[in-house]
Amino acid sequence: MALLGDDDITTALALLPGWGLDDGMLVKAYVFPEGFMAAIAFVDRVAVAAEDADHHPDIDIRWNTVTLRLVSHDQGGLTEKDTALAAECDRLAVA
Repeated sequence: MALLGDDDITTALALLPGWGLDDGMLVKAYVFPEGFMAAIAFVDRVAVAAEDADHHPDIDIRWNTVTLRLVSHDQGGLTEKDTALAAECDRLAVA
C-alpha cells in the first residue's frame, strides 16, 4: 500500500475531526465522561475493528481517556489503512 503524501495527509486530517499528527502518526484522544468502563467498552470495539482490518493501533488508556495512535509500521508511514481505521474509530466512539 502506498504511503500518503503531505497533501493527502492534510486532506485526511480535514475529514477526521480531532485527529492530529504527532511524530508521523495519526493521534486522537477520546474522553468518556461515563468513566473507565465506557472507555474499556470503546477499546473492545476498536480491538474487533482492528483485528478485522488486520491493522492495530497503539492504545493508551488513562481512566476515562483512550488515546489512539495509527501508523502503518510495515510501510514506514501513513497509508489509507490508517485513515480508514481512524474514521472507523470515530464511528465506534459514538456506538
